[in-house]
Amino acid sequence: MDATIPFHPRRWLSNGHLQTIVGNFLPRVDRLPPAATELIPAPLPTEMQALPAAVALDRTLPTRLLCHCHWQPDAPNAVTVVLVHGLEGSSHSQYVIGNANKLYAAGCNVVRMNMRNCGGTDALSPTLYHSGLSGDAKAVLQWLVQRGCRRVALAGYSMGGNLVLKAAGELAAGAPDALIGVVAVSPPMDLGDSADALHHWSNRIYEKRFLRNLLKRYRRKVELYPGVFDRKRAVKVSSIRDFDELVMTPYCGFTGADDYYARAAAGRVMDKIAVPTLVLHACDDPFIRLTASTREKLRANSHVTLLEPAHGGHCAFLEEPAENYDGYWAEKMLLQFVRTCAAATATRDRVPIC
Repeated sequence: MDATIPFHPRRWLSNGHLQTIVGNFLPRVDRLPPAATELIPAPLPTEMQALPAAVALDRTLPTRLLCHCHWQPDAPNAVTVVLVHGLEGSSHSQYVIGNANKLYAAGCNVVRMNMRNCGGTDALSPTLYHSGLSGDAKAVLQWLVQRGCRRVALAGYSMGGNLVLKAAGELAAGAPDALIGVVAVSPPMDLGDSADALHHWSNRIYEKRFLRNLLKRYRRKVELYPGVFDRKRAVKVSSIRDFDELVMTPYCGFTGADDYYARAAAGRVMDKIAVPTLVLHACDDPFIRLTASTREKLRANSHVTLLEPAHGGHCAFLEEPAENYDGYWAEKMLLQFVRTCAAATATRDRVPIC
């Protein structure tokens, strides 16, 4: 792909906070056809298999991931793009809908994946969810391959971006031939640094919103699984780090927040990725931080293209609209990258580009 395409922020939106806030609330036009609903089984995460007996998790209860699928008439030969939302988002998040419309109109199959518990699926999993559940993305990928999809791309925003990058890094050179590319927009590849940045006074508006929704979800899990989750754990939570330390990690097989941030961060496996990958990160993102080590791994990996425009905020990247262009730069780059990956495999597989 042409990695030199610059990003020019929309007039009056050169500030990262303004980009982030406006991008989160702009309405989107949805012309997608009705979705086919699929419930895809997901494995018990490796970390949770070693939980102490004191955690009353019923390990026999299955987890199912709700996916909304839009299939082209020649579905097996079309490129299939799995879209994964961010923290406390869903398959209905506006950036998921925006990308899905563009991809479907370009001839791709689109799978709008809900992370476990998200999109109203709390009852479909006895576990909590977090940024490190790359096994869920791999389960959807495996399901698509078994279904006959010959070319699949994984794309994630924010937390979903960390998820798909971590999956690609873990698969490494053993990734299935069907996986043709990965895209991550504003991914928190260094979770600890990003969680701490989120707690800065300038970002409290974002942290409070995330916390309100996370605690609401946790109370719902307590009601659904009262023998597993303890409501009292959430009493002293006042930050994302608190939530991860006191609420999430005890039930997910980590020894604490720092252990979780280290093991769930995609940054540690960026050098292992062996499929074409695009990472978009705005330098003025209010709370996502990239460490020098992670940036070095990204730039040293010939499979990875890292684009870091000066502006763009978090998951926004709003440019001035023009004729036949709605101004969503990240969505334009995602589609272009998928097309480039598809073109690289079209001759090999004797299938349309997309």
